[in-house]
Amino acid sequence: MTAARSLTTIGELSAAGLVPEEKQAGMAAVAARYAVAVTPALVSLIDGGDPEDPIARQFIPDAAELTTLPEERADPIGDLAHSPVEGIVHRYPDRVLLKAVHVCPVYCRFCFRREMVGPEGLGTLSAKALDTAIGYIAGRPEIWEVILTGGDPLVLSPRRLQAIMERLSAVPHVKVVRFHTRVPVVDPARIDAALVEALKASGKATYLALHANHPREFTAEARAAIARIVDAGIAMISQTVLLRGVNDDAAVLADLMRTFVENRIKPYYLHHPDLAPGTAHFRLTLAEGSALVESLRGRISGLCQPAYILDIPGGHGKVRADSMAVEEADDGCFRLRDFRGMTHVYPPEEGAV
Repeated sequence: MTAARSLTTIGELSAAGLVPEEKQAGMAAVAARYAVAVTPALVSLIDGGDPEDPIARQFIPDAAELTTLPEERADPIGDLAHSPVEGIVHRYPDRVLLKAVHVCPVYCRFCFRREMVGPEGLGTLSAKALDTAIGYIAGRPEIWEVILTGGDPLVLSPRRLQAIMERLSAVPHVKVVRFHTRVPVVDPARIDAALVEALKASGKATYLALHANHPREFTAEARAAIARIVDAGIAMISQTVLLRGVNDDAAVLADLMRTFVENRIKPYYLHHPDLAPGTAHFRLTLAEGSALVESLRGRISGLCQPAYILDIPGGHGKVRADSMAVEEADDGCFRLRDFRGMTHVYPPEEGAV
């Protein structure tokens, strides 16, 4: 029997009962601009009868994505400004991103790299570009951690992943390798013995950051995939994006963070949504986000508390959105102090970086 494949067109989503007829034209315009893919695992989770379904909201196109606000940016966190060679983002002194691939098993409608990922995006690094990227890492002894992201690095075959990890194993100053992925929840069958072995192939301390935004994403299959990773000795941490209509509720967030911990995943970052084009309908205000995070204190164990993070537009790094480094100004904007002590306005004025 042929395995079910991902839905990648509005016609396929409509045939699956996930797109109302009256919305197809608007969604088709979105799909012409941004990549679409919904895995069978997610299709089975979506309640087609619920127009507010939080799983559908994350992955089914919405005509609101065609509205771009002046402060939104094609590269909202400044990847390109900090990319010394193709495939590398070097924003902080002791760590780099290695973006070996710009393809994902699913395409989140709020993605901050939505202009870079997908079939029409930046693609997979060529062998020559990967050589240059690894050479960049090897030539800079200050790089202590390499973070494989993209795209989703776990769409690569175990053979290709293992080859990358073995090359990193030969770089003595790299001590930690981290993966950022959605695969264990959106395509759990991919997490097999060969892939798990590939994740460990560097011999370095290996961490896997799982991106999940709603407790319903933790199906029995997803939990089993997570267990295969953790049981192999790979530490897991979480990433969640705070999204209007998905998890902007104290009870939902508490349930999600507890679910991470129950599955041996330490809550790490709760991201304020980035200023990606066409994503305003997902964003809360910083005041709303801070109030939600505050409501978790005392409600759930300290093990379950994530750090509420805002990426400063333009590539100036992360700041805790509920910290002294964020100051509200009289004009309704915020002043953000980055890790170098520089101050930035949020949201930025049109044209600012």
